[in-house]
Amino acid sequence: MSLINPNFPRSAAGLRRESVSVISLQKQGRRFGLRRAATIQLPEGVLQPDFFEENIVEPSQVLSAMREAATSAGLNGQKKWSVSLPADTARMTILTLETAPKSKAERADVLNWKAERAFGEKPAEMRLAFQPLTPDEKGRTRFFAMSIRLDVLAEYEDLFDTLGWKTGLMLPRHISEANWLMLPKSTGDAMMVSLQADGFTAVLLRASQPAVVRSVICEPEEREDELYRLLLFYRDRFETETSGASLQKLLLIGADFPKERLSEIAQETLGYDLQILGSNEVGLSLPAEIRFEDIAAPAGLASLAWR
Repeated sequence: MSLINPNFPRSAAGLRRESVSVISLQKQGRRFGLRRAATIQLPEGVLQPDFFEENIVEPSQVLSAMREAATSAGLNGQKKWSVSLPADTARMTILTLETAPKSKAERADVLNWKAERAFGEKPAEMRLAFQPLTPDEKGRTRFFAMSIRLDVLAEYEDLFDTLGWKTGLMLPRHISEANWLMLPKSTGDAMMVSLQADGFTAVLLRASQPAVVRSVICEPEEREDELYRLLLFYRDRFETETSGASLQKLLLIGADFPKERLSEIAQETLGYDLQILGSNEVGLSLPAEIRFEDIAAPAGLASLAWR
Protein backbone atom coordinates (compact mmCIF):
# COMPACT_ATOMS: atom_id res chain seq x y z
CA MET A 1 0.00 0.00 0.00
CA SER A 2 2.37 2.69 -1.17
CA LEU A 3 1.96 6.01 -2.85
CA ILE A 4 5.08 5.35 -4.92
CA ASN A 5 7.07 2.21 -5.73
CA PRO A 6 8.14 0.73 -2.39
CA ASN A 7 11.30 -0.55 -0.87
CA PHE A 8 11.83 -1.24 2.80
CA PRO A 9 14.89 0.32 4.43
CA ARG A 10 15.43 0.04 8.18
CA SER A 11 15.46 3.83 8.52
CA ALA A 12 12.36 6.01 8.34
CA ALA A 13 11.25 9.57 8.91
CA GLY A 14 7.96 10.84 10.22
CA LEU A 15 6.54 14.31 9.67
CA ARG A 16 3.85 15.82 11.84
CA ARG A 17 2.49 19.34 12.17
CA GLU A 18 4.50 19.82 15.34
CA SER A 19 7.67 17.80 14.77
CA VAL A 20 9.90 15.69 12.54
CA SER A 21 11.40 12.38 13.68
CA VAL A 22 13.98 10.04 12.21
CA ILE A 23 14.67 6.52 13.40
CA SER A 24 16.66 3.43 12.54
CA LEU A 25 15.40 0.08 13.85
CA GLN A 26 17.23 -3.05 14.88
CA LYS A 27 15.88 -6.51 15.64
CA GLN A 28 16.43 -7.84 19.17
CA GLY A 29 15.23 -11.43 19.11
CA ARG A 30 11.50 -11.24 18.48
CA ARG A 31 11.37 -7.56 19.42
CA PHE A 32 12.44 -4.30 17.82
CA GLY A 33 14.72 -1.70 19.33
CA LEU A 34 15.84 1.76 18.29
CA ARG A 35 19.34 1.78 16.90
CA ARG A 36 19.20 5.55 16.40
CA ALA A 37 16.43 8.13 16.84
CA ALA A 38 15.81 11.85 17.16
CA THR A 39 12.80 14.17 17.21
CA ILE A 40 12.99 17.90 16.50
CA GLN A 41 10.08 20.21 17.25
CA LEU A 42 8.84 22.52 14.48
CA PRO A 43 7.88 26.15 15.04
CA GLU A 44 4.14 26.69 14.85
CA GLY A 45 2.84 27.29 11.34
CA VAL A 46 5.84 26.14 9.28
CA LEU A 47 4.13 22.86 8.35
CA GLN A 48 0.37 22.98 7.76
CA PRO A 49 -0.79 19.52 6.60
CA ASP A 50 -3.84 19.75 4.34
CA PHE A 51 -5.25 17.71 1.47
CA PHE A 52 -6.04 20.68 -0.79
CA GLU A 53 -3.78 23.52 0.30
CA GLU A 54 -0.05 24.21 0.46
CA ASN A 55 1.58 22.11 3.19
CA ILE A 56 5.15 23.29 3.61
CA VAL A 57 4.81 26.97 4.43
CA GLU A 58 8.47 27.50 5.40
CA PRO A 59 10.57 24.93 3.49
CA SER A 60 13.87 26.22 4.89
CA GLN A 61 12.75 25.68 8.48
CA VAL A 62 11.41 22.18 7.79
CA LEU A 63 14.64 21.30 5.98
CA SER A 64 16.70 22.65 8.87
CA ALA A 65 14.72 20.55 11.37
CA MET A 66 15.09 17.40 9.27
CA ARG A 67 18.83 17.93 8.87
CA GLU A 68 19.14 18.52 12.61
CA ALA A 69 17.17 15.37 13.38
CA ALA A 70 19.27 13.25 11.01
CA THR A 71 22.51 14.67 12.41
CA SER A 72 21.41 14.23 16.03
CA ALA A 73 20.51 10.60 15.31
CA GLY A 74 23.75 9.95 13.43
CA LEU A 75 21.79 9.27 10.23
CA ASN A 76 22.94 12.19 8.10
CA GLY A 77 24.69 9.74 5.77
CA GLN A 78 21.55 7.65 5.25
CA LYS A 79 20.17 7.90 1.70
CA LYS A 80 17.35 5.33 1.53
CA TRP A 81 14.27 6.13 3.62
CA SER A 82 10.65 5.28 4.17
CA VAL A 83 8.54 8.30 5.10
CA SER A 84 5.37 8.76 7.09
CA LEU A 85 3.48 11.80 5.82
CA PRO A 86 1.39 14.04 8.09
CA ALA A 87 -2.12 12.83 8.85
CA ASP A 88 -4.08 15.54 7.01
CA THR A 89 -1.91 15.43 3.88
CA ALA A 90 -3.47 12.24 2.49
CA ARG A 91 -6.93 10.73 2.56
CA MET A 92 -8.04 7.13 2.94
CA THR A 93 -11.28 5.23 2.49
CA ILE A 94 -12.76 1.80 1.74
CA LEU A 95 -14.28 1.47 -1.74
CA THR A 96 -16.88 -1.22 -2.41
CA LEU A 97 -17.78 -2.29 -5.95
CA GLU A 98 -21.44 -3.20 -6.28
CA THR A 99 -20.78 -5.46 -9.27
CA ALA A 100 -17.59 -7.20 -10.37
CA PRO A 101 -15.86 -5.38 -13.28
CA LYS A 102 -15.54 -7.37 -16.50
CA SER A 103 -11.97 -6.24 -17.23
CA LYS A 104 -8.98 -4.51 -15.65
CA ALA A 105 -9.76 -1.38 -17.65
CA GLU A 106 -13.33 -1.32 -16.37
CA ARG A 107 -12.11 -1.87 -12.81
CA ALA A 108 -9.68 1.05 -13.14
CA ASP A 109 -12.45 3.30 -14.47
CA VAL A 110 -14.81 2.36 -11.64
CA LEU A 111 -12.14 2.84 -8.97
CA ASN A 112 -11.13 6.23 -10.36
CA TRP A 113 -14.77 7.32 -10.49
CA LYS A 114 -15.39 6.21 -6.90
CA ALA A 115 -12.13 7.83 -5.76
CA GLU A 116 -13.15 11.14 -7.30
CA ARG A 117 -16.45 11.03 -5.44
CA ALA A 118 -14.80 10.01 -2.17
CA PHE A 119 -11.86 12.43 -2.23
CA GLY A 120 -13.42 15.40 -4.02
CA GLU A 121 -10.69 15.72 -6.64
CA LYS A 122 -10.15 14.57 -10.22
CA PRO A 123 -8.04 11.39 -10.54
CA ALA A 124 -5.61 13.20 -12.86
CA GLU A 125 -4.79 15.57 -9.98
CA MET A 126 -4.07 12.80 -7.46
CA ARG A 127 -1.63 9.98 -6.83
CA LEU A 128 -3.94 7.06 -6.05
CA ALA A 129 -3.13 3.68 -4.54
CA PHE A 130 -5.63 0.82 -4.31
CA GLN A 131 -5.08 -2.21 -2.09
CA PRO A 132 -7.39 -5.20 -2.72
CA LEU A 133 -9.25 -6.42 0.35
CA THR A 134 -11.18 -9.58 1.04
CA PRO A 135 -14.82 -9.37 -0.15
CA ASP A 136 -17.45 -8.12 2.28
CA GLU A 137 -20.17 -10.29 3.81
CA LYS A 138 -22.21 -9.93 0.60
CA GLY A 139 -19.30 -11.05 -1.57
CA ARG A 140 -18.67 -7.60 -3.04
CA THR A 141 -15.18 -6.60 -4.14
CA ARG A 142 -13.50 -4.05 -1.89
CA PHE A 143 -10.39 -1.87 -2.08
CA PHE A 144 -8.56 0.23 0.46
CA ALA A 145 -7.87 3.52 -1.31
CA MET A 146 -5.29 6.19 -0.47
CA SER A 147 -4.87 9.54 -2.17
CA ILE A 148 -2.60 12.56 -2.13
CA ARG A 149 -2.78 15.51 -4.49
CA LEU A 150 0.10 15.63 -6.95
CA ASP A 151 0.99 19.23 -6.12
CA VAL A 152 1.11 18.41 -2.41
CA LEU A 153 3.18 15.29 -3.05
CA ALA A 154 5.58 17.42 -5.11
CA GLU A 155 6.20 19.65 -2.08
CA TYR A 156 7.44 16.70 -0.05
CA GLU A 157 9.38 15.18 -2.94
CA ASP A 158 11.19 18.49 -3.45
CA LEU A 159 12.04 18.48 0.25
CA PHE A 160 13.50 14.97 0.11
CA ASP A 161 15.35 15.69 -3.14
CA THR A 162 17.02 18.67 -1.49
CA LEU A 163 18.15 16.39 1.33
CA GLY A 164 19.44 13.84 -1.18
CA TRP A 165 17.03 11.19 0.14
CA LYS A 166 15.66 8.32 -1.93
CA THR A 167 12.17 7.71 -0.55
CA GLY A 168 10.90 4.35 -1.73
CA LEU A 169 7.82 4.12 0.49
CA MET A 170 5.55 6.96 1.59
CA LEU A 171 2.38 6.32 3.57
CA PRO A 172 -0.03 8.46 5.58
CA ARG A 173 0.76 8.67 9.26
CA HIS A 174 -2.11 6.59 10.58
CA ILE A 175 -1.58 3.67 8.20
CA SER A 176 2.10 3.79 9.11
CA GLU A 177 1.11 3.51 12.77
CA ALA A 178 -1.40 0.73 12.07
CA ASN A 179 1.43 -1.37 10.62
CA TRP A 180 2.10 -2.47 14.22
CA LEU A 181 -1.15 -4.45 14.04
CA MET A 182 -0.85 -5.69 10.43
CA LEU A 183 0.95 -8.93 11.14
CA PRO A 184 0.72 -11.48 8.30
CA LYS A 185 -0.94 -14.25 10.33
CA SER A 186 -3.12 -12.10 12.56
CA THR A 187 -6.70 -13.24 13.06
CA GLY A 188 -9.63 -11.50 14.68
CA ASP A 189 -10.30 -7.79 14.94
CA ALA A 190 -7.92 -5.11 16.16
CA MET A 191 -8.13 -1.33 16.33
CA MET A 192 -5.61 1.48 16.34
CA VAL A 193 -6.55 4.80 17.94
CA SER A 194 -4.11 7.65 17.34
CA LEU A 195 -4.70 10.79 19.38
CA GLN A 196 -4.02 14.25 18.01
CA ALA A 197 -4.65 17.81 19.19
CA ASP A 198 -8.00 18.12 17.41
CA GLY A 199 -9.36 14.63 18.08
CA PHE A 200 -8.25 11.17 16.98
CA THR A 201 -8.17 8.77 14.06
CA ALA A 202 -9.21 5.13 14.38
CA VAL A 203 -8.35 2.30 12.00
CA LEU A 204 -10.24 -0.97 12.45
CA LEU A 205 -8.42 -4.03 11.15
CA ARG A 206 -10.07 -7.33 10.35
CA ALA A 207 -7.61 -10.19 9.72
CA SER A 208 -4.86 -7.56 9.30
CA GLN A 209 -6.79 -5.64 6.63
CA PRO A 210 -8.35 -2.17 7.05
CA ALA A 211 -12.10 -2.44 7.51
CA VAL A 212 -12.93 1.08 8.74
CA VAL A 213 -10.98 4.34 8.82
CA ARG A 214 -12.62 7.05 10.89
CA SER A 215 -11.33 10.50 11.88
CA VAL A 216 -13.10 12.27 14.74
CA ILE A 217 -12.72 16.01 15.31
CA CYS A 218 -13.30 16.93 18.94
CA GLU A 219 -11.89 18.82 21.90
CA PRO A 220 -9.68 16.89 24.34
CA GLU A 221 -12.44 16.87 26.96
CA GLU A 222 -14.80 15.27 24.41
CA ARG A 223 -12.54 12.32 23.57
CA GLU A 224 -14.02 10.04 26.20
CA ASP A 225 -17.55 10.41 24.80
CA GLU A 226 -16.30 9.97 21.24
CA LEU A 227 -14.32 6.83 22.10
CA TYR A 228 -17.44 5.49 23.80
CA ARG A 229 -19.42 6.11 20.59
CA LEU A 230 -16.68 4.50 18.49
CA LEU A 231 -16.77 1.26 20.47
CA LEU A 232 -20.58 1.26 20.43
CA PHE A 233 -20.40 1.58 16.64
CA TYR A 234 -18.10 -1.44 16.52
CA ARG A 235 -20.38 -3.48 18.78
CA ASP A 236 -23.55 -2.64 16.84
CA ARG A 237 -22.08 -2.86 13.34
CA PHE A 238 -19.52 -5.63 13.48
CA GLU A 239 -20.32 -7.94 16.37
CA THR A 240 -23.84 -8.49 15.02
CA GLU A 241 -22.80 -8.92 11.37
CA THR A 242 -20.41 -11.81 11.87
CA SER A 243 -21.09 -14.52 14.42
CA GLY A 244 -18.33 -14.72 16.98
CA ALA A 245 -16.57 -11.52 15.91
CA SER A 246 -14.97 -9.58 18.72
CA LEU A 247 -12.44 -6.83 19.15
CA GLN A 248 -9.38 -8.47 20.67
CA LYS A 249 -6.88 -5.63 21.07
CA LEU A 250 -6.65 -1.87 20.76
CA LEU A 251 -3.41 0.01 20.12
CA LEU A 252 -3.50 3.44 21.75
CA ILE A 253 -1.00 6.00 20.43
CA GLY A 254 -0.82 9.17 22.49
CA ALA A 255 -0.03 9.62 26.16
CA ASP A 256 -2.75 12.10 27.10
CA PHE A 257 -5.57 9.59 27.55
CA PRO A 258 -5.30 7.00 30.35
CA LYS A 259 -5.17 3.38 29.24
CA GLU A 260 -7.08 2.45 32.39
CA ARG A 261 -10.02 4.68 31.45
CA LEU A 262 -10.06 3.32 27.90
CA SER A 263 -10.16 -0.19 29.33
CA GLU A 264 -13.15 0.81 31.49
CA ILE A 265 -14.95 2.29 28.47
CA ALA A 266 -14.36 -0.94 26.55
CA GLN A 267 -15.80 -3.00 29.40
CA GLU A 268 -18.86 -0.74 29.58
CA THR A 269 -19.56 -0.82 25.82
CA LEU A 270 -18.38 -4.26 24.73
CA GLY A 271 -19.05 -6.21 27.90
CA TYR A 272 -15.62 -7.81 28.06
CA ASP A 273 -12.00 -6.90 28.82
CA LEU A 274 -10.09 -5.47 25.89
CA GLN A 275 -6.32 -5.66 25.71
CA ILE A 276 -4.97 -2.10 25.46
CA LEU A 277 -1.61 -2.04 23.71
CA GLY A 278 1.30 0.36 23.82
CA SER A 279 4.79 0.23 22.39
CA ASN A 280 5.96 -2.59 24.68
CA GLU A 281 2.99 -4.82 23.84
CA VAL A 282 3.54 -4.53 20.07
CA GLY A 283 7.18 -5.52 20.45
CA LEU A 284 9.00 -2.17 20.40
CA SER A 285 11.44 -1.46 23.22
CA LEU A 286 11.91 2.26 23.84
CA PRO A 287 14.26 4.20 26.12
CA ALA A 288 12.51 6.36 28.69
CA GLU A 289 13.26 9.61 26.88
CA ILE A 290 11.57 8.53 23.62
CA ARG A 291 7.80 8.95 23.29
CA PHE A 292 5.94 6.30 21.30
CA GLU A 293 3.63 8.88 19.72
CA ASP A 294 6.65 10.67 18.20
CA ILE A 295 8.11 7.63 16.45
CA ALA A 296 5.25 5.11 16.13
CA ALA A 297 4.63 5.95 12.47
CA PRO A 298 8.22 5.89 11.13
CA ALA A 299 9.08 2.88 13.30
CA GLY A 300 6.03 1.08 11.91
CA LEU A 301 7.37 1.65 8.40
CA ALA A 302 10.92 0.61 9.30
CA SER A 303 9.61 -2.64 10.80
CA LEU A 304 8.50 -3.67 7.28
CA ALA A 305 12.16 -4.37 6.48
CA TRP A 306 11.81 -7.64 8.46
CA ARG A 307 8.42 -8.75 7.08
